[in-house]
Amino acid sequence: MKIVGLLFFCVLAFAEDTKSDEKQSELIVELPLLGKVSGSIIKSRLNKDILSFRGVRYGEPPTGQQRFKQAIPVKPWTGIFNASEEGPSCPRPDRKFQSEDCLRLNVYTTKLASSSDSSSTLRPVIVFFHPGGFYGVSGQSIYFGPQYLLDEEVVLVTVNYRLASLGFLSTGDSLAPGNLGLKDQVEALRWVQKNINNFGGDPNCVTIMGYSAGGWSVTLHMVSPMSKGLFHRAIAMSGAVTYQNLLPTDQKDLAKKQAEILGCPTDTTGNMLICLNAKTEKEIADTFSQFFERHGDPIFVWLPVVEPEVRDVERFLPAQPIDLIREGKFHKVPLIIGITKEEFGGAVVGPVEAARKGDTTEFDFVNANWTTIAPISFLYERNTAKSLEISAELKRFYLHDKPIGLDNYEGWAHLYADGVIGFSAHRFAKLVSDQYKTTKIPIYYYEFTYQGRSSHATWSDGKPYGVVHHDDLLYLFYVSFFPYFDAEAPEIKAVKRSTAMWVNFAKTGEPIPKDRDEFKNITWTPFTKENKAYLEIGNELIMKSGLNEDRMNEWEKIFPLPNLNRPKKNLK
Repeated sequence: MKIVGLLFFCVLAFAEDTKSDEKQSELIVELPLLGKVSGSIIKSRLNKDILSFRGVRYGEPPTGQQRFKQAIPVKPWTGIFNASEEGPSCPRPDRKFQSEDCLRLNVYTTKLASSSDSSSTLRPVIVFFHPGGFYGVSGQSIYFGPQYLLDEEVVLVTVNYRLASLGFLSTGDSLAPGNLGLKDQVEALRWVQKNINNFGGDPNCVTIMGYSAGGWSVTLHMVSPMSKGLFHRAIAMSGAVTYQNLLPTDQKDLAKKQAEILGCPTDTTGNMLICLNAKTEKEIADTFSQFFERHGDPIFVWLPVVEPEVRDVERFLPAQPIDLIREGKFHKVPLIIGITKEEFGGAVVGPVEAARKGDTTEFDFVNANWTTIAPISFLYERNTAKSLEISAELKRFYLHDKPIGLDNYEGWAHLYADGVIGFSAHRFAKLVSDQYKTTKIPIYYYEFTYQGRSSHATWSDGKPYGVVHHDDLLYLFYVSFFPYFDAEAPEIKAVKRSTAMWVNFAKTGEPIPKDRDEFKNITWTPFTKENKAYLEIGNELIMKSGLNEDRMNEWEKIFPLPNLNRPKKNLK
């Protein structure tokens, strides 16, 4: 059995290289506002030259007294900034090549701007925010190589942002209001607006795209006042902020736990931060895994928060996203949003294979502790009468009121798929579509069902469990832990199709290229609450209606929308 990344490689060793015939060259770009930067050349799948600039700083290193503060825009440099090699990732547990000097981004392009270029010759830009539960992964090319996407006419930017307590510590007061990792992303988008034209990218045609935690990020930028005017389209893949809980207004308990693990005082925020600032990045990063309660659960530990109003501090999130959307207070841009067929359902592979060999330890433990474990795994309130009711109802609906076993584990897998990812995407699409009724702004909803030979969750014989979380990324990016799809690979059709649709959307706001024979007679009907339309992206492209409708109706029944007029905490 192999599960390579339902948390997207957070348990993998660092890979040292990517698939490329990389050439060093005198590839230098001058950024008028910053200085000169040198890059290297990578070959695309179709042997195009990709001009690669990796590890470019967009923010000053958030070290010392800046550790728990909003990023400072990068200052101009003298000489030539070397971006021909990979930059460091933000601190994570047990990783090589990381540093707090991690506010870096990678830019990939096939044509630099020239003095004769007009705005009409600039190419659309995709800015990608990586997955990893807000505590892992990075924008490095070992995870997200450009070799597939850059066969299309696009400029790709992948972004690092601070993670876990270094990016999301929040005490709900003026000293640690929270959301630093998301504010890092804003700073990266501001950098793109000022500098991307020098790489042949159009700052007036920017699509933000993210996966899992990156999908949460995309949907949060859609409601954040800080992100206004920084993007023009959005792609939220397998992640949206509209899950079954409201976001917290602080994470004091987690902040205190972080301090206590490192032997720091917790009597005041000030004393706690003074002590945490004195710790090394490694000391802090090595504690991240201690925040899980069991087997990588909960999926999200450090969450975005609704921030207090603090003088002279930008506020990324002033209210609950679910309220801001219903009040129409969000950035109304064309949107692609969707899920994979099995999503986090691959989490059941290990326990199922063990049970088939006679070891039912995991089944037995989960069954005996269902009312404790289910709220942790499926992200709803804990230790309340309501929590007990929810746990019982989910067991009734998904498991037919029976213990988990070999005869009903698929229901457990569906519960993972819906509780961690599916319901939040469904709810976001419905809420946004309500607000788009009076506009012609489209929402394109999808389910990715194409099954290739590789997957992030496989049985012990190497066969994929299904199309799980992150599997669709294999056809947009070269992920160095998986095979490189050459011209003879059966997956090439999926690569060509995925990259063409996503780039056409970035260029035009519509995903189906009308000028390509392979998309002849294909229509992707925009989603509305009434038509429930979605595109199944499988061996063929097929329009359908009502994605997992019975299951989503169940979640809507259990987790109704909160009253807009409910009393709200005063965060001023």
